[in-house]
Formats: sequence, structure tokens, C-alpha cells
Amino acid sequence: MADRTAGPLRARIRRSAARLDAATPPGRDRAVDALRALAILGVVLGHWLVTALVADGGSLRTASPLGDMPWLAPISWAFQTLAVFFLVGGHVATRGLAAARAQGVPYRRWLALRLARLFRPVAAVLGLWTVVTVALLLSGTDLGTVRTLVKLALSPLWFLLVLAGLTAATPLLARLHPLWPLAVVVHVDLVRFGLGGPAWLGWVNLAAGWAVPYTLGAAWTRGELEGRRAGWLLLAGGVPVTAALVAWAGCPASMVGVPGAAVSNLNPPTLAAVTFGMAQCGLALLMRGRLRRATARPVVWAVVAVANLFAMTIFLWHQTALMATTAAVLPVGPLPGLHTAPDGLDWVAARLAWLPVFVCVLAVCWAAFRHREQDGRRGRARPVKVFRPRGGPSDGGHGAVVEEVRHV
Repeated sequence: MADRTAGPLRARIRRSAARLDAATPPGRDRAVDALRALAILGVVLGHWLVTALVADGGSLRTASPLGDMPWLAPISWAFQTLAVFFLVGGHVATRGLAAARAQGVPYRRWLALRLARLFRPVAAVLGLWTVVTVALLLSGTDLGTVRTLVKLALSPLWFLLVLAGLTAATPLLARLHPLWPLAVVVHVDLVRFGLGGPAWLGWVNLAAGWAVPYTLGAAWTRGELEGRRAGWLLLAGGVPVTAALVAWAGCPASMVGVPGAAVSNLNPPTLAAVTFGMAQCGLALLMRGRLRRATARPVVWAVVAVANLFAMTIFLWHQTALMATTAAVLPVGPLPGLHTAPDGLDWVAARLAWLPVFVCVLAVCWAAFRHREQDGRRGRARPVKVFRPRGGPSDGGHGAVVEEVRHV
């Protein structure tokens, strides 16, 4: 019976994917969408793997397996993919601004549309967590626990604020060479760490550090990174410089923040985080050909297209999915990989076993709030269905999906 059901279902999925593939404009660079999807996947898995909510008496506190097991730092190298997201963001924004200018669309109108697509889904997150916070406070929940939960839930917003600022500065950044923001990061870290300057100076790198991959994306739009030479230069230059900064300049090996650590590579970004991001951007550029070939397969492209369509929903709600799972089973008692201290490989194994549960809870969040992301695109509020349980969807439906993905 299962085989009889699975066979027709697979056939319908293939037909749906084929229609979506046929509806995609031939000139679309699918590698851009694939890189964005990989960047989102890296951020989500990275947070789920290195963020622990430890039940400590009557409260919850954050911890990281990287604190007790620093030799796991390579995990952060694989899943800290924000630089790739900024690379794609800079490429898409500069390309979109050029197209808007060609069509006579004013800069203010272009910027308003892009920021609306970024921030419209945020309202649901803020609304829900406002209600949750009030409910927790009224119920007498430990203030430390409330602070921990709210901080985790809203932590993705810093990324959106930085991206919004860089997007607003796109007319300037579109012409800026990446070496200029890189030079700012170098001087800030030199003053901060080498000359004993004030710690607050490091926050200058919040804009300058992420402007480096963003301006690399602009250089991609200008056609300056089309050859493989640029990718190899970024990769071959970024890796040894990052290694040297970790080995001899005191930068942490972890590319994500570790609770209790004296220095974080992300809060604010250090030169090591920026050079590591440059290496990642080089690898991303080198992967474009393979990604284009992979996404030429209709089923692969369908997955990438849908992931892009709901990228903001996934990004904004993945931490909530982790916390909802943690809170829901807390009355059962401290469970390994969920409420226990991340101080051994047994915790890592248990956390890996929890990942499918996080995915299911995130799917519930997606089902509840995905319309917020769709409403932000060209004023359309109707849901877009990619795969229907009975029969194949119309070509118009798939064209709508492609049109939606175009504006992520």
C-alpha cells in the first residue's frame, strides 16, 4: 500500500517540479538562489547545533558546546554562512537597483519595496513574543529565563538591521571597492586590540565588516568576479590570514559567539571573521558552476525556489522552534541534548537526534506565519501552492512561485 501511494506522489512531485522549471526565466542565475538557500540552511543548523538552553534549577540559561569542547570549532566554520548571505544580498540589491533605474523607478520607491519585503514578516515575531513575554512575567517566570528567551528569539533581528542599512547605502556601495571597508576593519582592530583602544570602537565593524561581502556582491554585479581567478584569490588569501589571526593575534577559533568568552568573532565582527567571510565568498563564487548544473534538475530547483520564497520566515522563526521544543518537554524533566549542559559528545549525539523535532516545529511556524512573507511582495496576499496533493498545479501557480522568488 505504501509503495502504491509513494509512486504516484513522486510522479506528481516530478511533474510539479518540471512545470516550475519550465516557468523559470531562462536567463535566471539559479546559483544565486542556491547560495542564498545554503546560507540560510547554514545559519539555522549552526544555531541549532551550538545553542543550548540549560535547565539550571528553576531557570534556563544559554550555553554552547564550544565552551567545554573548543575542539569542535570547525563546526562553526561550516555553518557560519552570513558572509555568503551578504554576498548574495549585495549582488541582488545592486542588480535590482540598476534594473529599477533603467525602468525609471525612483530610489525611494525601490528602497521602500525592498525594506517592506525584509521587515513585514518581523511584525509577527515581535507580536507573538510580546504576548509571550507578558505572559511569562505575569506567571512569575524567572527574569533571567525571560531575558534569555527573548534575547534568543529576537537575535535574528540584528542581521536584518545591518542588511537594511547596507541596502539603503546601495547607491554608494555599488561603486565602492571591497578593500575600503576591509581597511576600516583592519584599523579598528589594530586600535582596539593592538593599541588598547576602547571596546566600543569595535561596533564600527558591524557595518564595515559586513560591507566587505556586500561590496563583493556589487563587484559580482559589475562583472568583476565572473572568472574563477577571483574566487581562488579570495579563498587562498582568506584562509591563511584567518589562520594567522587565530594562531598569533588572539582571535577565537570559533566563528560564532561562545557564552562567557572574553572575545567574540561576531559581536562585533573581528578581522578574523571578515577574512574568514572573504574565504567563504571565494568558495561560493567557485561553486557557482556546480550549483547551476545541480539546479538545472527540476526537483532540485523546486526545493531551492521554495526555500528562497520562505527564506525570511525560516530565518526569523528557527530560534523560536528550538525554544518551543525546549519549553514543551521541560515538565518531563531535563532531557539530554535539550536541557542538559553541552559538555560532552553524548550531548552532541542527543542534539543531533533532536534536529528532526526542531524541523517539525519550524514547519508548524512556517505554516502559521508564511503568509506574512508573501504579503510583502507586490501586495499579493494569496498563498502560493507549489505541490498539490491531487493533480498538478497550473502553470500560472508555478509562474507565481517564480515571480515571488524573484523578489526575495
